[in-house]
Amino acid sequence: MTLNPRPLYEEVAERLRTSIFSHEFAPGDWIDEQALAIQYGISRTPMREAIKVLAAEGLITMKMRRGAYVTEVSKSDLSQIFTVLALLEGQACREVTQKATEKELEDLDSIHLKLERSAADRDLDQFFAINQQFHDKIQEICANPWMQRVIHDLRKVLKLQRRDSLSKRGRLESSLLEHRKILSALLARDAELSENLMKEHLLQGQLAAR
Repeated sequence: MTLNPRPLYEEVAERLRTSIFSHEFAPGDWIDEQALAIQYGISRTPMREAIKVLAAEGLITMKMRRGAYVTEVSKSDLSQIFTVLALLEGQACREVTQKATEKELEDLDSIHLKLERSAADRDLDQFFAINQQFHDKIQEICANPWMQRVIHDLRKVLKLQRRDSLSKRGRLESSLLEHRKILSALLARDAELSENLMKEHLLQGQLAAR
């Protein structure tokens, strides 16, 4: 069977998404559609379609008669996003205590060990990436694709500013300690405690992101 090639606009969307996450385009920056199309060597049609994709993900905001801008996440946005994440990821932890195999719990433990090492090295980029792996693994074990989709989309928006919060004094250490407690509760299969710890972890993340 021959697989259909990936549509050009999806490749353009991925390239733009990477540029936004790396802060090549910072929150509030105008997306010059025409200049980017020329830079990428494409017509404006796939560029427009790519921008629509990122607007649907919340990474780009369309402003009337002004064009496309990288989304700026307000304090109100952060509060609402973290509230929803706390509910969903807390529930995911509860389900992991009931569904996870011993092998899956060992995998979580291994990911956390890498998190410990990156914290010891003060490698914020690595810590950020492994932290995401830890949360993703919980979603994978939970095996609820609808929940995963919502969490994934919300975390994309958080990437617009999330890395900055880890650089705040003491936040890296606090985040690591919170992960230790969550892992311990998951390994003990304590549903209520793991849910509450994940909710508290995300609340602390919200406070650090302000």
